[in-house]
Amino acid sequence: MVMLALVVKASSRGPFLFRQNRIGKHGEEFALLKFRTMYCHSGNNSGPLVTRSGDSRVTPVGRWLRKWKLDELPQFVNVLKGDMSLVGYRPDMLKYMQTLTGQDRNILYFRPGITSPASLKFRNEEQELARVPPEEMEQFYISKLLPQKIGMDLDYAEHSTFVTDCRILRRTALSVLCRHKD
Repeated sequence: MVMLALVVKASSRGPFLFRQNRIGKHGEEFALLKFRTMYCHSGNNSGPLVTRSGDSRVTPVGRWLRKWKLDELPQFVNVLKGDMSLVGYRPDMLKYMQTLTGQDRNILYFRPGITSPASLKFRNEEQELARVPPEEMEQFYISKLLPQKIGMDLDYAEHSTFVTDCRILRRTALSVLCRHKD
């Protein structure tokens, strides 16, 4: 992780870590940590909150980190702090979590995680978002992708066991180490 931090810092201006408030268990905000994969912008409006494949804000090193999911490694600090677990729904920003209605809001009873069934299924979410016109991307995420992800992860969370968590961790490791062809 130290080597990755040095590479991020040397490749573009700005901090090596990216912090973003996300919603966790019981709707509490926490600072999610990632290696920074985008250029730092001085303005407040540097683009949409979701990213798509080919986004010009992503640095060359950031593309590589995202491809191999190495930008997520600092989240082990979030796990040690108790904000996250290894397996659980992927925490999202308040703006998106506020769109959840009905039973989908039950996801907030669970601790978010680094990996989940939905994060495995939507591993290439940026490519899926690239198929949508830029002006419709955020609405597509809110109306189509987020409900699917929450539904999958809620079903998983309600029926999870130590063994199923181990299976998800194994599938995640295999997904990263034995990347399927893009």
